Amino acid sequence: MKSTYTIALALMGSIAVVLSGAAFQGRGGNPNAPFIKINAPVVALTHVRVIDGTGAAPRENQTLVMSGGNISAVGPASSVTVPAGATTIDLTGKSVVPGFVMVHEHLYYPTGPQVYGDLGMSFIRLYLAGGVTTMRTAGNHNGIMDLNIKQRIDAGTLVGPSIDATAPYLTGGGNHLQMAILKDAADARRQVDYWSDMGATSFKAYMEITRDELRAAIEEAHKRGFKLTGHLCSVTYTEAAEMGIDNLEHGFMASTDFVPNKAPDVCPGQTQGQRTVADLDPNGEPFKKLVATLLQHHVALTSTLPVFETFTPGRPFPPGVDVLVPDLKQQFEQTYQRTSQSQNSVYSALFPKGMQLERAFAKAGGTLLCGTDPTGSGGVIPGFSNQRQVELLVEEGFSPVEAISICTLNGAKYLGRDSRIGTLVAGQQADLAVVEGNPTASISDIRHISTVFRLGIGYDPARLISSVAGKVGLW
Repeated sequence: MKSTYTIALALMGSIAVVLSGAAFQGRGGNPNAPFIKINAPVVALTHVRVIDGTGAAPRENQTLVMSGGNISAVGPASSVTVPAGATTIDLTGKSVVPGFVMVHEHLYYPTGPQVYGDLGMSFIRLYLAGGVTTMRTAGNHNGIMDLNIKQRIDAGTLVGPSIDATAPYLTGGGNHLQMAILKDAADARRQVDYWSDMGATSFKAYMEITRDELRAAIEEAHKRGFKLTGHLCSVTYTEAAEMGIDNLEHGFMASTDFVPNKAPDVCPGQTQGQRTVADLDPNGEPFKKLVATLLQHHVALTSTLPVFETFTPGRPFPPGVDVLVPDLKQQFEQTYQRTSQSQNSVYSALFPKGMQLERAFAKAGGTLLCGTDPTGSGGVIPGFSNQRQVELLVEEGFSPVEAISICTLNGAKYLGRDSRIGTLVAGQQADLAVVEGNPTASISDIRHISTVFRLGIGYDPARLISSVAGKVGLW
């Protein structure tokens, strides 16, 4: 139970945010002004290394010009003319990458047993600070907050990434305090229709959904022109693919396709499914058959390595935990210590095997997407974890330019926005991040983002992070 002191702090923090925001608006100013570093009609980034998101080799000594929220020119510094009057920034020795397009993110975080706190206001700042300019909230617990935040970011009254807002989870059972349980297939259709009308732009099925409920939800979402993803257990990947699901979450780590004698519409338990995946042979026929089915039905997979890394003994302490309120920081530090001392964790085998399977799926021609999933036992901090996801893809076996492309262009294609975002070419939206260094030579440089441009406006990551440091958990 939280102390009276902690609750009082939370209330004071929330009231302060509301009042400060109201005061700022009352002065007629731009509420995002404290976080803006560069805002000019025309901006030219000169002598910069361009990593364009296509998977191509980096191009040295380039000039990139932004105007009207778009990239108006990009090419060799010797041939691109900087427009008269442009704000010119020399980025010698630095790199630019497209803004990350991450598709398994949340605006909530574990704050107690079976309870998640809604942290939309602090999380959107952290996501943007980490280089995320577009994100999908892969399920929400509160219903309306994600939709409101999306609308306010679109309107320019909140600072943050563009959001593909997923409706509340569609699940068929379980003991979830913050989820509604579907009654039947007709109820699944009603939920999709209701949340579509409310403004949701994406849907997610959860672990205990039945085949009939899932089929109905997919059909209804597709009628509305929306996609549906799933973190499944009671339904196998094969069954979901044959129904037309668009995306499956957590790579292969949530698959129950290989559980012996699995009963239809029954989740055999997360651990049992994970053990079968940990023992899976990537070169065996069962796995190859599943990959072939996913490719046949054009099903994408989302890699969420940062959350699984926090479960795995022997892995590095995750970045960004210092932004949490002291109680949550201490809570995760204790969890990390317990994990480090675990002797028989399934994740010791599952984490490296999951990486191997994701890589095999992509090599076979599958579409791999990126996300981080700030849930589990904590420690997955928005922005910081998105940068970590890129690093982990390189550890998985992808080259740095491949990893960056997976976390930018692949997400843009899945969302149907690749004509506007995901690459650094003329005519695209000016969503990009300035990296201090060269992540193609040292992927750890991806952690050193000094400016994030969204729609051509440059935001200061240090200011965004400072505004929430030590307070994440309050709002």
